[in-house]
Amino acid sequence: MKSPAKPLKPNMTTIPIPGRTLEGNPLGDPTERDLIVYLPPSYDGQRRFPVIYLLSGFASTGHSFMNYNFGRPTVAEMAEALIREGRMAETIIVMPDCMTRYGGSQYVDSAGTGNYERYLTREIVPCVDAALRTIPERPHRAIAGKSSGGFGALRLAMKHPDLFGAAASHSGDLAFDLCYRPNFAAAARILEKHNGSLTNFFTRYETALKPPSGEFPLLDMLAMSAAYSPDPLRQPPENIRLPFNPLTCETDSEVWNQWLSFDPVEMVEQENFREALRSLSLLFVDCGTLDEYNLQFGLRIFCRKLSQHNIEHRHEEFPDSHGSTSYRYSVSLPALASAIAG
Repeated sequence: MKSPAKPLKPNMTTIPIPGRTLEGNPLGDPTERDLIVYLPPSYDGQRRFPVIYLLSGFASTGHSFMNYNFGRPTVAEMAEALIREGRMAETIIVMPDCMTRYGGSQYVDSAGTGNYERYLTREIVPCVDAALRTIPERPHRAIAGKSSGGFGALRLAMKHPDLFGAAASHSGDLAFDLCYRPNFAAAARILEKHNGSLTNFFTRYETALKPPSGEFPLLDMLAMSAAYSPDPLRQPPENIRLPFNPLTCETDSEVWNQWLSFDPVEMVEQENFREALRSLSLLFVDCGTLDEYNLQFGLRIFCRKLSQHNIEHRHEEFPDSHGSTSYRYSVSLPALASAIAG
């Protein structure tokens, strides 16, 4: 029996990021972190290359892109093969660490978690341009991600058109009414089991040898609330405002409107954000048709609005669910690399 071909070993490096923008964060999360970077085959310290910033999903970090999965390439191995086969332009891929104790930051500045938007845009990007032979210009810089990372990529592309010239979102959080609101009842039931105390819940969750079965919906709600509706006057993990009444599960309209201000489906109604999207050399968005979080429907709403406002985009759907879809990077990464090629 013939052994399968071994993937070519990609050229990887790490860059220590001081994390000055994360100092004093309310969760006590690490400030100095290592940035994982893939370098293309011809990288020699002389020639300059474009850069793709690749954002991980909830409960993941940049290191997650390098996790070994039997029979499947890492993202770096995938990029290496695509480049050597001539299917992708040589590009640096940067994989940030924006993890928090709650499982993720949503790549936003929040009094509940820390200044992760500033960390990425004002600290990581300049550090990368200083440490590596990048093409340090907006047309040669892209941002992409999956799930929470896809949400982050879309939102940051809209808010920072001076930094990013192309963007891709795989199954990004869109249409919060569809992807978040259905989890209110599940989160409320779990919270009630812990006598209505987020402290009781999170202490148990954080100290358990393995995550308590079935309690992820409340952790997800805690993290999203910390990103979208923090309460800086209280101590973690009570430093949030839930978007629903824990007793009746009725939506708190004031808090919910705070959440909606982060929803790309709502953001695209603002002309400045539409102009940012129009200015991209590529806007790639996709989702599985079986997504458990209803993100395929949110994506269709988003793309309908893009079309109504004459914003060019590439919309794809594929027959799969939310998890284990990293193979879709083999579609988006070559497209982004071509769009930002130097």
